[in-house]
Formats: sequence, C-alpha cells, structure tokens
Amino acid sequence: MRVFNSPPPSEAQTRGRILQAAQRLFASQGFDGTTTRDLAQAAGVAEGTLFRHFANKKAILVEVATSGWVDILTDLLTELSEMGSYKAVAQVMRRRMWNMHKNVEIMRVCFMEVQFHPDLRDRIQTEVIDKMTDVAEAFFQTAMDKGIYRQMDAKLVAKVFLGMFAIAGFSDNTLMEPNASPQEMQQMAEGLADIFLNGVLAKE
Repeated sequence: MRVFNSPPPSEAQTRGRILQAAQRLFASQGFDGTTTRDLAQAAGVAEGTLFRHFANKKAILVEVATSGWVDILTDLLTELSEMGSYKAVAQVMRRRMWNMHKNVEIMRVCFMEVQFHPDLRDRIQTEVIDKMTDVAEAFFQTAMDKGIYRQMDAKLVAKVFLGMFAIAGFSDNTLMEPNASPQEMQQMAEGLADIFLNGVLAKE
C-alpha cells in the first residue's frame, strides 16, 4: 500500500507561519519579551529557518506591523471607490472598525512598539498613513468640488475622518473589548458619521 506524504511547506508558507506566530507573540508578550526561540517554536520551524527568512527579530516586527496596515489601506481604497454616496461614510467607518477588530493583534503590536522603534513609526507613516490620507483627501476634495461638502481644507477633513474611526476603533467598546458585537460597532459608526457630517452644534 502506497503512503502519500504531505509535501513540505513552501517558502511563502513558512514565511507566513513565522509572521502569524510573531503577530500573536508580539501582541501578547511584547517585542522585547519575545525571543527568536519563542518565535521559531510557535511557528514550528528551526531558528536557522527563521533567520533564513528574516535578518533579525526587528525585521519581523517591521513586516508584521506594516503588512497589517497595508491591508487596511487596500480595503479603504476599495471602499471609497465603491461607495455610492458621499453621505455613506458610516458604512466605511463600520467596516474599518470591524477590520481593526479582526486584526486586534497587529494593531496592538503597532501601538505598543512604534514608540520604541522610530524606524518602524517612520515606515508606517510613509508607506501607509500618508497614502491613506492622500486617498481620503482626494475623495473629500471631489465632494467639495461637487458642492456636497462645504469648502474646507480637504487634507484636514481627511485627517479628522481617519482619526475618528482610528480612535473609536481603539476604544473600550470595540478593539479592546473582544465581545463587542457588530451591532455595537454599527451604532458607533453611525454616531461618528452623524457627528462628522453634521457637527455638534444645534441648528439655528
């Protein structure tokens, strides 16, 4: 009887396992509290294999953090391009917060480690945040040109918009609370969208 053995994992699969293990360990133990031995064991590889894919532990941290933010940027680009109405920002906010909720480990790694690693902060700023701001700025400038939004500094509006869902995503009712329901996030997103579109002053 012939026995079929599973093929060995590809280089891409091995790299992915290392990054997934790093995401979990960095989030739970912190960068400094995680050793390369910990990473290798969690990924099911030898330490030598780990260093064949990454020069050092810092390189793994940078890859984990930036790849998570690139996913968020890609999703935002898609949603803004497909949004049928400039008033539908609640939909985008809800999806962004849900995405952050699903990727809580990556987000915690970023928020914990960027303060200690300026090069990581700079890379996330240039590769993700600046690009995300540019995309949102163009989106809001178009709305202003069409007369849907009042004329303002589009870059400032973009920063306010991105900041609102980012801060909300890290509030106790979403990211930091693992039992937050989609309904709770929907309510928060709609509330943020209402404030963003209508402000807080009572109409005269």
